Amino acid sequence: MKYFLIAGEKSGDLHAGNLSVAIKKKQPQVQLMGWGGAEMEQAGVEIRQNYKDLAFMGLDFLSSIDKLRKLFKACKEQILEFQPTALILIDYSGFNLRIARWARKKGIPVFYYIAPKTWAWNSLRNKSIRKNVNRLLAILPFEEEYFSSKGIKTSYVGNPLVERINDFKPDQSFKDSLPQEFNHVVALLPGSRAKEVQRMADQMKVLAKKFDDVLFVIAGVSDLEKSQYGYFGCLRNCEVVYDKTYDLLAIADAAVVTSGTATLETALFDVPQVVVYKTSGLTYFLAKNLIRVKFISLVNLIMDKEVVNELIQEEFTTTNLYTALHGLIEDTKIKEKQLVSYQKLKVILGDKKASNEAAKIILNEQFS
Repeated sequence: MKYFLIAGEKSGDLHAGNLSVAIKKKQPQVQLMGWGGAEMEQAGVEIRQNYKDLAFMGLDFLSSIDKLRKLFKACKEQILEFQPTALILIDYSGFNLRIARWARKKGIPVFYYIAPKTWAWNSLRNKSIRKNVNRLLAILPFEEEYFSSKGIKTSYVGNPLVERINDFKPDQSFKDSLPQEFNHVVALLPGSRAKEVQRMADQMKVLAKKFDDVLFVIAGVSDLEKSQYGYFGCLRNCEVVYDKTYDLLAIADAAVVTSGTATLETALFDVPQVVVYKTSGLTYFLAKNLIRVKFISLVNLIMDKEVVNELIQEEFTTTNLYTALHGLIEDTKIKEKQLVSYQKLKVILGDKKASNEAAKIILNEQFS
């Protein structure tokens, strides 16, 4: 068996790497080739294109049409040369759905791992998925019913974060490396974009002074310049750590989290949280009219109710954030209510190992 995998981002490379390990364990003689990064390469995938070379796609799309055309051409040529049993596409829908459409015309079966979020926006893509994808491997519990209702053959394989966090071994010395004179530790997870970090810093100018007994620890990422986090170092009760998000969540009493995967990670670590999000007025206006979901955090979306407080756009103020965070730290009832909901969330997610489950489906699939 031979599989060609395509992951276009860092998170996709991580999940594809874990999937590749699981496939190799079940079928040691399998041949894996694809587009990705270090995680996939370490798992035994022959990398033909690094995902970092695709970083232009997005805001630079219009100015990179020629480069994009060349990448599609190269990808198609590599697939045809490899002659895979099937393609395994991981997230990255803008690129991968186009490859899926081409693959169907060539008679190449397609697995899609980590489904495009058409339940939130751009539902017109469901038609393309139904037509061009042989099996969708979903990682959110509600996605199986949603996509199946659209005529798409879908299996919920579990969420890879559950597997990853269950396997995580915290650094026991991490807490000792932080200042010890504070009664509480609050994790700040501002995301990986410079503007998100700046907005969090703007709030901390006032907020940090209101919590004398709290140490705010910012989960920095090494992909950003350290100067982006410079302001936090000016505050008495703020520390920045880099690439230590899980170690931080393992010891945090509460968290302030920007919307995204981090909200689910925080819940799986049983850390009470408030979710914040703010963008430009134009972007928010467009998103509000295009996105069809009631919540922005994965925790609330999966539970289909407000488990964690969401402070969005104009509601993301220092006053509102202080009130929400103070409640999580000082009000036992508020904290316990979230923690009880987290346990229900874990039951809904289940304990499947997503990479193993996905590998089993891929290797056992029979194509007519």
